[in-house]
Amino acid sequence: MYLVAKEGCNDCKELKSASAGELTNPVLRTIANIFGLLITTIALSASPRAFAAEQPSDTPAWLWAHELHLAYRWFCRLDLDDKVPDHSTVSVNRHGRFRDSDILRQVFEAMVRAGMDSRLVKGEGFAVDASVMEASASRYHGKAPDEIAWAEPERQTRAVQEYLAALEAETEPNPDRKPPKLISPSDPCSAWTAKANKRVQFGYGLNYLIDIANAIIVDVEPTPARTYDEVESTKTMLDRTERCLGLKPKRLAADTAYGTGRFLGWLVGRRIAPHIPVRDASERDDGTLSRSDFRWDRRRGVYICPNGKVLHTTGKVHERKTLRYLASKYDCDVCALKMQCCPNSPSRQIPRDVHEYARDVARRLMGTKRFLKSRDQRKRVEMRFAHLKIHHGFERMRLRGLSGARDEFLLAATVQNLKTSALRTLGPPPARRTSIC
Repeated sequence: MYLVAKEGCNDCKELKSASAGELTNPVLRTIANIFGLLITTIALSASPRAFAAEQPSDTPAWLWAHELHLAYRWFCRLDLDDKVPDHSTVSVNRHGRFRDSDILRQVFEAMVRAGMDSRLVKGEGFAVDASVMEASASRYHGKAPDEIAWAEPERQTRAVQEYLAALEAETEPNPDRKPPKLISPSDPCSAWTAKANKRVQFGYGLNYLIDIANAIIVDVEPTPARTYDEVESTKTMLDRTERCLGLKPKRLAADTAYGTGRFLGWLVGRRIAPHIPVRDASERDDGTLSRSDFRWDRRRGVYICPNGKVLHTTGKVHERKTLRYLASKYDCDVCALKMQCCPNSPSRQIPRDVHEYARDVARRLMGTKRFLKSRDQRKRVEMRFAHLKIHHGFERMRLRGLSGARDEFLLAATVQNLKTSALRTLGPPPARRTSIC
């Protein structure tokens, strides 16, 4: 994390020349205050290796002296002869005071409020997406859930205790969430995944909710790297953003993974326009009639087949999301379109999502100019992930458990917002001069 802080420091040179009290611009004063608190937090949350008393064998002496004695001491406002905090003190602060007080969340939200004050956050349109971050767990040591003896003393780590506490707090299993095939004994909260065409590994989902006007991250949430959990976390982020920041978007842009009927129904119920492609598997490619060939009679609540016959439903919801509309066997037996409609079954059956109305709303929006604009603006959230991984080198977790992932993700999002606000307010830094010795 110290690399992230150091790079953010370089991009905010203009703030170094004056203290927060000397700045007249209220936005710059807020950025300066958050910057000072953030870099101190990052320094105290860094790896114990950063505070090691001796130089690592793989680091040159000049680089070690520069990073440790200059960067960290400047971050913590320590003189050259002051003693560096012990690594045990750092761990106690990270696992105790920081998490108990939720200071990292407060710093992040303060940065978002600074963006709202400077009108960088418009609040009209949001975009959401998730990216896989490799967990600090070996992909070769995964085991089936029933093969792990959690009572063994060597298993009693902080990440395992957090995982077991979450299992005890779960009142009843969620039928929509499939049980994991493999679990990491060292980080059981992570998920066994092969998303984004990567190798199979244990990972966490980094979920960003951004304001698409200037790509300011308005909320962040860690989840196991599972699509279901990532979609559900969007509800949490939207609710928290409205409750804590007073921001409620008029439209939300996302990719097809978020185009489920349940999520679209939740958005339409909240009066948020879903600029999301609908996940639809109703079209047939075997030459038979698809569901789109049947007309939906909204007033009567029935489907009308191409031959004018009616398909009714019993009202029973299957798999908690689907209604089945059935045609009469007698109508299908004498129908001239039977071989084109249901050649392998006695009568035709049409499944309909209980949130089909919301899916129809999303389908109507897909052809509009605002939807096409949102589709292009949604790429800004993907650029946030690209900058984080390429420019900051954040591709693998250093802490374990959901609480550790939350700490790292909040720090990363705060740094990215800090850099974006500084660039939007102050402009890009001047080109660095290169000299030939």
